[in-house]
Amino acid sequence: MGLGSIGFPSLILILVVALIIFGPSKLPEIGKAAGQTLREFKNSTRDLMDSDQKNKDE
Repeated sequence: MGLGSIGFPSLILILVVALIIFGPSKLPEIGKAAGQTLREFKNSTRDLMDSDQKNKDE
């Protein structure tokens, strides 16, 4: 069960609940922080995969 199982109506419901809880002024900040966190996670994962590949090659 992954992110692919979340349907469009569920996504809209999550967005509406977040809008109610945090308010419209905080949502861009939260989105930016989430994007930066995801980008850092992807970069760290890529670095780990590259180092594992280098270790296998040696």
